[in-house]
Amino acid sequence: MKIKFTLTMFFVLCFVSLKAQNKEIDFSFQDTNLSLDKRVEILVSQMTTDEKIDQLRNGAPEIERLKVPDYDWWNEALHGVARNGKATIFPQGIGVGATFDPELAERVASAISTEARAKYIISQKHGNHSKYAGLTFWTPNVNIFRDPRWGRGQETYGEDPFLTSKIGVAFVKGLQGNDPNYLKSAACAKHYAVHSGPESIRHHFNAEPTKQDLYETYLPAFEALVVEGKVEGVMTAYNAVYGVPAGASKFLIQDILIDDWNFDGYVTSDCGAVSGISNKLKYVKTAEEGASVALKVGMNLNCGGAFSQLKKAVKNGLVSEELIHERTKQLFKTRFRLGMFDKVDNNPYTKLGSENIHSKEHISLAREAAQKSIVLLKNTNNTLPLSKEIKVPYVTGPFANSADVLMGSYYGVSPGIVTVLAGITDAVSLSSSLNYRSGALPFHKNINPKNWAPNVAAESDVTICVVGLSADREGEEVDAIAALNVGDKIDLKLPENQINYVKQIAKVKKGPLVLVIASGSPVSLEGIEEYCDAILQIWYPGEQGGNAVADILFGDISPSGHLPITFPKNVAQLPSYEDYSMQGRTYKYMTKEPMFPFGFGLTYSKTTLKNLTVSDKKLKKDEKLEVTVDVTNTGNCDIDEVVQLYVSPINNKENLPITSLKAFKRIALAKGSSKKVSFSIDADDLKVINKKGEKVWYKGDYKLIVGNSSPGKLSEKLGAAMPQEAIITLK
Repeated sequence: MKIKFTLTMFFVLCFVSLKAQNKEIDFSFQDTNLSLDKRVEILVSQMTTDEKIDQLRNGAPEIERLKVPDYDWWNEALHGVARNGKATIFPQGIGVGATFDPELAERVASAISTEARAKYIISQKHGNHSKYAGLTFWTPNVNIFRDPRWGRGQETYGEDPFLTSKIGVAFVKGLQGNDPNYLKSAACAKHYAVHSGPESIRHHFNAEPTKQDLYETYLPAFEALVVEGKVEGVMTAYNAVYGVPAGASKFLIQDILIDDWNFDGYVTSDCGAVSGISNKLKYVKTAEEGASVALKVGMNLNCGGAFSQLKKAVKNGLVSEELIHERTKQLFKTRFRLGMFDKVDNNPYTKLGSENIHSKEHISLAREAAQKSIVLLKNTNNTLPLSKEIKVPYVTGPFANSADVLMGSYYGVSPGIVTVLAGITDAVSLSSSLNYRSGALPFHKNINPKNWAPNVAAESDVTICVVGLSADREGEEVDAIAALNVGDKIDLKLPENQINYVKQIAKVKKGPLVLVIASGSPVSLEGIEEYCDAILQIWYPGEQGGNAVADILFGDISPSGHLPITFPKNVAQLPSYEDYSMQGRTYKYMTKEPMFPFGFGLTYSKTTLKNLTVSDKKLKKDEKLEVTVDVTNTGNCDIDEVVQLYVSPINNKENLPITSLKAFKRIALAKGSSKKVSFSIDADDLKVINKKGEKVWYKGDYKLIVGNSSPGKLSEKLGAAMPQEAIITLK
């Protein structure tokens, strides 16, 4: 009896103690009637300092007594939910940029966040809280693709800050949704800032751009995503800027991001970057100091383990408990905005399920996006479109039957991947004698010297040769396993084996040669362009890439993509890769004639522009500029066209860009039809960045050019429409 009594009393005492403990916890943070700030304060104030520090890392542990579940902040959704099982794979970022279609970008991102929410709900039900199964996506990448050698340029929307801003803001809106109370998912702008290679030294280099380049080129997209897009997160870059690691930069984080742009989201490091503040960039001596300085300037989240040093930093007086409290609160603002502590009935995004993952609607959208991203670079004598009844079509090339070139980097997995060969096979008539041979290894010389594949072109009515690169050849330093330079390109050429194969085909071909190029960056076609009757740039077009290519080849859809980046003739036209000066780079500053210009892209019809009018040829700095132009499809095919407006200073005394994209519109034009296209340009958009980095109203004369490619004789020579021009004066 004595033993029984003792055990009974023990359990009673435990129950009473637990009950008292629970009474001490204030769960009113679950009350949705309270303000966000109040709810966050109630929750975080009940955590110990050690618990708060643990919440500042990407793999945040559970706090059971507060009913805070564990959560991993590291998730990817560059062009579809990535690294987390079945998902729809959309075109890679550079392909989305090539659409010049923000509305489409938002629809794609909305489909991605729908799948993300559905997958999150299912994962939560099955207890999967792992990395990549959450709702905080480290997307989009809005770094400027300043040099075509950069392997990760494929993730971006191209070389132009204005285009990048418009596509990027739309993508953020699609990911985050439009509910006033809840985020559908949380987007994150990366990598802040002045970050675009080289990959081999990305952890060590120091970028020293002029203030003019900083504010003209490197910061506008980040500002747009924060101010206009209300992006929830910003990821700092590995490198240093002006001698200070980006993740430790008061100038970048506190002064610009938080104070100037009023950012109210979380700041995260790139993975391992906080430890790099001390051990790679040598900015401070110890890991403890590195963690402390990052926290002080405004960082909330560490991807990696360096913030574990903050426990020691608090004891040594390097950071205060109050600062840790504030940084932790910002993270929980995001989690509350995602609805992680609310009843599911309150959140409009909690009704999604498996039927929303890789749905017919999303597959169709992936095909549409791929169609609109493909750029027709050449079409001699209207080689394309081809007839589906063609008797002997030949498909060849190392990537004709490859799924890898559809996916690019940071991809999901899909059961519905359609290769170029499969798409063409499904499109041509059953009466066609379609033939296929690979013909060439992708990145090195064929092992067997005997190869019949090029000779098949001598018997074929058309040869469609699919060449290019892949994310194995260009990409992030740790993933591009076939890259010769740690993820980057050393030149702009196709691999030598592919070049030789194209030349072999050209020598014997019977019918036209159609070159289909898959890549995430500009490829130089010097020495082979002249052998090709038609050239398609398809980027990494996603799971429906093969169907989209076939849709273009056989005329179901007219090509309508436009280059979001200049294609140089060769690497000799480029400045040093390590140099972050914009002089000589991109269409805005390049004086050498490239192979294909920014904004260029042909259709299966002909576009003419007439009757350009401007609201006023003399403008004061508080006046808008209204521009209209008549656009006509004078050919025999329905098309989509991208009308582009550029402004060029006539007397350039401030080192201004040669020309700058200021507006664009994608329009549908039925054959024989016309549309009046209107642009409204705010006075602020006509200001320029001077040498001091100041945005100013620079008086003088400017040429206004409206066309369907960036202005220049090369665009017209290659088949772009004759642009319309006007002179305006800023007074």
